Amino acid sequence: MFSPQGPTLRELTVQALSSVERGYDLLAPKFDHTPFRTPDRILEATGEALRGRGPSGGLFEAGLDVCCGTGAGIGVLRSLCRERVVGVDFSTGMLTAARQAVAGPPRTPAVTYLRADARALPFTAAFDLAVTFGALGHFLPAERAAVFAGVHRALRPGGIFAFPIAAPPPPRSALYWTLLGFDVVMRVRNLVWRPPFVMYYRTSSLGAVRADLRAAGFAVEVMPVRGAARRPDGSPGWGLVVARKP
Repeated sequence: MFSPQGPTLRELTVQALSSVERGYDLLAPKFDHTPFRTPDRILEATGEALRGRGPSGGLFEAGLDVCCGTGAGIGVLRSLCRERVVGVDFSTGMLTAARQAVAGPPRTPAVTYLRADARALPFTAAFDLAVTFGALGHFLPAERAAVFAGVHRALRPGGIFAFPIAAPPPPRSALYWTLLGFDVVMRVRNLVWRPPFVMYYRTSSLGAVRADLRAAGFAVEVMPVRGAARRPDGSPGWGLVVARKP
């Protein structure tokens, strides 16, 4: 549908009528050929913004990619961490694709993948950097507290949780109405079809996310993502949320 290597409309329909886990298992082999994957320029800008912030000569010891998908963000962590990198995801299919992407001779830092629910991360004080890319829409607003609490628990004191977040499009733009229409369709779908498929674009506003991070115990700052497209009024199109565990 999006490219010759991407999923067909029929495949996307089957995915959307599945559970979140099963849907991403089905989509995994073609996920990187869809616009749902975080663009490389945003990944690279995130890495640049975090470079030099680690406690060991500017580097971090261990990094965690929450909802790692096919592993697009793992490269960001490998450029910033010197000891180990861990990717966690709920979908076995996505983890399989991620493992295949890093197949080959061992490299430093070592990368491991673990199937886990981001709402119940099984780590305590194990990392000094955590990231996530494009995953917040898979959690209802009431679930974000558990996700952020788990990341806070997984970080060592002084650790950073960072992720890019897109600015809302202006109401007069086509993108605004596209995202609104998508969310409405998903809400109707979840009212009439089981199992639910949670993916909403308009439930993770910066204000709400920042409040939930602070409630979880983080100190929060937001900076523009360098190199990202700007909105029609000239304001940044993306912001990088940097939440630090005291």
